[in-house]
Amino acid sequence: MVPNISSLSSYILEYQRSCANPTGYWAYVADTFYWRRKYDEVLRWDFEKPEIAWYVNGKLNITENIFERQIYYRRKQVALYWEPNDPGQPARSLTYQELFEATQQFANVLIAQGVRKGDRVAIYMPMVPELVVAMLACARIGAVHSVIFAGFSAQSLAERINDAGARVLITADGGYRGEKTIPIKAIADEAMESTECVERAIVLRRTGESVPMKAGRDYWWHDLKKNAPLVHEAVEVDAEDPLYILYTSGSTGKPKGLVHTTAGYMVYTAHTFRNVFQYEEGDVYFCSADIGWVTGHSYLVYGPLLNGATNVMFEGVPTWPDAGRYWQIIDKYRVNQFYTAPTAIRALMALGMEWLNGKDLGSLKVLGTVGEPINEEAWHWYHDHIGKNKCPIVDTWWQTETGGIMISPLAGIIPTKPSYATLPFVGIQPAIVDDNGNELTGNSVEGNLAIKFPWPGMARTIWGDHERFRHTYFGRFANLYFTGDGVKRDEDGYYRILGRVDDVINVSGHRLGTAEIENAINEHPLVVESAVVAFPHPVKGQGIYAFAICNEFSTGGEAGIRQSVVKTVERIIGPFARPDKVLVVSGLPKTRSGKIMRRILRKIALGEGDDFGDTTTLLDPAVVDEIVTKARAMEAEAG
Repeated sequence: MVPNISSLSSYILEYQRSCANPTGYWAYVADTFYWRRKYDEVLRWDFEKPEIAWYVNGKLNITENIFERQIYYRRKQVALYWEPNDPGQPARSLTYQELFEATQQFANVLIAQGVRKGDRVAIYMPMVPELVVAMLACARIGAVHSVIFAGFSAQSLAERINDAGARVLITADGGYRGEKTIPIKAIADEAMESTECVERAIVLRRTGESVPMKAGRDYWWHDLKKNAPLVHEAVEVDAEDPLYILYTSGSTGKPKGLVHTTAGYMVYTAHTFRNVFQYEEGDVYFCSADIGWVTGHSYLVYGPLLNGATNVMFEGVPTWPDAGRYWQIIDKYRVNQFYTAPTAIRALMALGMEWLNGKDLGSLKVLGTVGEPINEEAWHWYHDHIGKNKCPIVDTWWQTETGGIMISPLAGIIPTKPSYATLPFVGIQPAIVDDNGNELTGNSVEGNLAIKFPWPGMARTIWGDHERFRHTYFGRFANLYFTGDGVKRDEDGYYRILGRVDDVINVSGHRLGTAEIENAINEHPLVVESAVVAFPHPVKGQGIYAFAICNEFSTGGEAGIRQSVVKTVERIIGPFARPDKVLVVSGLPKTRSGKIMRRILRKIALGEGDDFGDTTTLLDPAVVDEIVTKARAMEAEAG
């Protein structure tokens, strides 16, 4: 079993040990896994180049550590409960034995289609168990999977397929999301018209709708599976062989294909999952993230399965057929750990308490948040009404690039503080540095969040563009990994993430985190959600431009909301933090993973409302036009 940190004293001891002797610590964790060939050296690294290699010359297969390593005593245990989008459709479950057989069988399907070790396989599927099977089958044969969220447009899909050079695309006829049926195969067909690398498309039947199948390229999953053997011996891979490529949007240029390698990622995701969530034998764990994003990779698939966990996988959305869907699922499966995004919490909070009526939620032991810092009001609502004041909240900070959780409470062990990610995970050595790269020591400091020493789960490169990787993450500060985030360390040594560094606003010498201002705005009783950005101010240097979503208005209308939002911020933070402009909107430009695309808001605040670059990752691109129109009207009104 992966080592468990079970008390605050053991966390302190293990943290000190992991920093004093990092290679010794990570060897200790790695030795709980199965290796075909033991590594020669724990770590080689150079942040200047950068080059990072963990478990040098070790040989293994990650699926052997999920299955063969623990199948003897987990054969009949449920690995995956699958809850469909429509609660009227039958749910499914797969035991570890069933998932093992499905993985081996599909590995044989891929081999029959010519996929070999090192080949890239793109996966564009809805949230169904076969998506997990496809990922694990790729890993089984040493192929590199690249999962692309099934809400991306054909253009975005084609860009990612082409960048990875994927030979095979695994997709589906369609998918369900709330009331919508998503034409996944049609989007995939359009994307493949712009690709030359795809030789085969394997299509899962999910909706049963008629879709065109191109002869010689497109094959039905169920047809290929018929004659595929159920047994497959895992392919041996090197510790540093790529496991997957996952694309994340940059503020400019094409998406970045972050490469995660096999052994270090395996060790890190397993260790963080076990300890952050304090998962215990027999628990049922529910991560609501889509597997198209890194949270789904690390904390729905690999981290939990490496620990022999029982997972809940959900196809749909939290508000359909009503806003009680999450709570119904938690009660149905008696979920013990629940991991979701602050965006979802705020949305459900805004829809009222009635959806909690009749929901027990008594099985919950741990609540988690991911994707952005959770504001204090949402934290308290989540803690009080979902956790019934008894469930610790693990407010986890990490990134696609880090592979796993970096700063977070360990549930029930590290005391929590609303809106603080608290303390670093074992082995993580954060540094707060000023803009010149000088480390700010002690407590009660603010600056740029960097990491001093490598950790096993970190990305190794950007696919096909190592120089971009170097420049983006290691070019700003010498011998440090730069996260791009601002951070505050308080008097207790706790870390509070302030948002992206370019989202930290310097108002008259006061360094204000956007998350802090948004937290204050969200305290306003009529504000559902907000986002703030900086704009040039002739006196203050930077002014604060706030975008606030309101579903109803006071008697003063929008003008009244603007004034009362300013007063709310003044009351909570101080007069120096008052927004200079407040725009009331019906929505914010969000990616499909729920993150606010702040570069668009910055352009609007600067009056550059014409060219916003790539907006294909937005959940609702039309909201941008509405915000631009309202912003121009507000400027005209102000004269």
